[in-house]
Amino acid sequence: MQQRLHALGTLDDSLVEQGYFCEFTHTALREFQANRGLPQDGVCDRNAWDALIEASWLSGARLLYLTSPHLRGDDVMALQTNLALLGFDCGRIDGILGPNTVHSLTDFQQNYGLVADGICGAETLQALSRMSSQTGTGPGIVSVRESEKLYNAAKVGNSLKIVVGCFGDLQSVSRGLTRRLREQYDDVMTVEESDPTLHATSANSFQADVYVGIAASTAQHHDIVFYETEGFSSPGGRRLAEAIAAQLEAVGFGQFAVKGMRLPILRATRMPAVLCIFGQGLQPGFDTVVSALSAGIAGWFAPQSPSE
Repeated sequence: MQQRLHALGTLDDSLVEQGYFCEFTHTALREFQANRGLPQDGVCDRNAWDALIEASWLSGARLLYLTSPHLRGDDVMALQTNLALLGFDCGRIDGILGPNTVHSLTDFQQNYGLVADGICGAETLQALSRMSSQTGTGPGIVSVRESEKLYNAAKVGNSLKIVVGCFGDLQSVSRGLTRRLREQYDDVMTVEESDPTLHATSANSFQADVYVGIAASTAQHHDIVFYETEGFSSPGGRRLAEAIAAQLEAVGFGQFAVKGMRLPILRATRMPAVLCIFGQGLQPGFDTVVSALSAGIAGWFAPQSPSE
């Protein structure tokens, strides 16, 4: 872990004794977690370790092609970001090289006159670099498509498909929210599992339009987080987080922190997703919380122009 932190420039080797988790290592790990949109707890758990490994993959360090399991890394995210800026829709920019990314890569190769084999090597990287240097710095096709999909779904009304997920001991909130949403929308599903992968798999299989997660925290503050990386920010997720935060603050919760993160549940879902993390002292009561969450979702889902 120390070697990877040093390679990323967050840990000075001269200050630490290799193999010992000292204060300098703890601080460097927290800095890395902050940069990666992970909880800044200074604990090298599975999520932090996976992120360290993925961060070590720089563009051009390996061939990128479809494998099982899918390749993951910063090199994949850089590829997806460049493709999106050039107008090739590779789906969510998540650093995971799946079929959508390979399809977009093949389209780019074909348009550029390269061998369309879906393999990103040196020649394809050079072509991407030349083309992307001529583009702007807008949100890219992926963000635009997400906004358009939400806008089109909103015009249909109660056809919204929602998944409500619960982590921890807030089933009263998640189940109450599910009941309230079923009064307005036809398809609402609840997932109560500790593994975020199961939440994402269920939401993706359900082809949900939105995922709303509920989680408990020992912190003294409340957060609502959406998916965001250096190359992508979910417009639907951000807007939903802000809408829910506004409703919760209106009923006496005080200030909510709305921020982008790369938590596994936000990364693996293919639709706009938020995770509402409630700290200590969930006040006011559950019914009020449920009403605020429901109102936030309903307000967010009102038809808006894709540019909004």
